[in-house]
Amino acid sequence: MPEDFFTRSSRRVLEPIDRVSEVLFGLIMVLTFTGSLSVAEAGRENIRTMLIGALGCNLAWGIIDGVLYMMGCLADRGRGLLMFHAVRKATDPKKAQHLIADALPPVIASILEPAELETMHRRLQQLPEPPGKARLGKEDWLGALGVFLLVFLSTFPVVIPFIFMRNAGLALRVSNTVAIVMLFLTGYLFGRMTGRHPWLLGISMVVLGLVLVGLTIALGG
Repeated sequence: MPEDFFTRSSRRVLEPIDRVSEVLFGLIMVLTFTGSLSVAEAGRENIRTMLIGALGCNLAWGIIDGVLYMMGCLADRGRGLLMFHAVRKATDPKKAQHLIADALPPVIASILEPAELETMHRRLQQLPEPPGKARLGKEDWLGALGVFLLVFLSTFPVVIPFIFMRNAGLALRVSNTVAIVMLFLTGYLFGRMTGRHPWLLGISMVVLGLVLVGLTIALGG
């Protein structure tokens, strides 16, 4: 039995749906800055201020989101350990089976017979003594880094036109086009992952993203 059995993550560093969500979050954050830029009044200093604000905001939120990701991993592992300790301490087989069934997805739990749950109970009792408290593993730190990079790096495709183009109006049009394409792609991928119509969800994501950006700007965000 590997020594890190109780600290390994039961999922990949970042699930595909998590990646799409993080990119969408980063896009909406940066669009609140580019969307508030007045082309008629924009000078190089205004653009520089906008770029610093957009990059700084996504840098901060990338760090915060990474920390929240690790907290979520710690909470998930903590719940698992509590369940594991409860199963090992249960003296009533039916209570242990009930705890195991509650920890499983409902569809899977519904097709398991009591004998099968009891087999799981016995095998859990044969495992080595678990640690007293949950700990973060290597995969969790990598996941947090991935969350940070996705939020932060999703800023750059939208702000790059302002870095290389001196014409603020043209840069804004190119930036908006890039943002719309990225919003569409996040919705398209989300649709494929959830079994929905990819093109419809892609268009819906563009509309939703623009609405959220508009509300954020209107509320002073």
